[in-house]
Order: sequence, then structure tokens, then C-alpha cells
Amino acid sequence: MLAPLPTIIENFEFMDEWEDRYAYVIELGREMPRLPPERCTEENRVHGCESQVWLESRLDESGGKPILTLEGESDSSITRGLVALMIAIYAGKSPEEIAATDGLDVFRQLDFSNHITSKRAGGLRAMNERIQREAHKLSA
Repeated sequence: MLAPLPTIIENFEFMDEWEDRYAYVIELGREMPRLPPERCTEENRVHGCESQVWLESRLDESGGKPILTLEGESDSSITRGLVALMIAIYAGKSPEEIAATDGLDVFRQLDFSNHITSKRAGGLRAMNERIQREAHKLSA
């Protein structure tokens, strides 16, 4: 189970070295539940990522307030950690809340833009756009 976003941000802020931050990103990916292979479909694949990335979303209305539940997978350990962080950003939010949130703000806050490749940054944008599209579709 992933740690809540405030805990993840706090942990990042304690780390001065980017080598430690990358190790933490990889650990986040290890902690994220695996998406079963049969759900790693073309329909769930995120295009625009250097690595293979799959995101599956569904509306969960069991708790009264509808929330968009996200699950993800990647074939790269660092990218899997970035997927986990993106999922943590949107965890527990309704489609309307997600549509009003820019998940990339957290990555900017943590200074990822200066420490990841342009291809990985493009992959983060692609993941965020995918989640935003799903949220807009479900909130309409």
C-alpha cells in the first residue's frame, strides 16, 4: 500500500541527494500493488512514455463519494515509481477534484524537472493527461 502524498512529500524533503530520491522513487514503485498482466492491455497503455506504462481507472462509488481509483504498471523500476507517485497524487479524489488538480505541480515542487530526462518528463505529462481525460469524461 502506498504512503499518503503528504508523507511522500515529507520524505522527499528530508533527502538532499538525488541518488537517495531516486532510490525512494524505486521503493515507491516496489510498494505499489502490481497490475495483473491481463490488465496491461493496449487500451490501458499510456502513449508518450519512453518505458511501457499502463494505467487503469475506474469509478468507485462504494464509499458514498465517487472517487477515481487508479492502478498502474511499468516495465521500468524508476518509471514504476513515478507511476506510484502520480497515483498517490490523485488517490482518494473525485473526478471533479482530479480535473481541478495539476498532478505535475507536485513534480515541480519536488524539483523533478531538473533531474529527469526530457523523455521521462514527457511520460509524466502523458500520464497526467491520461488521468485528466478520464476524470473529465467521468465528471461530465
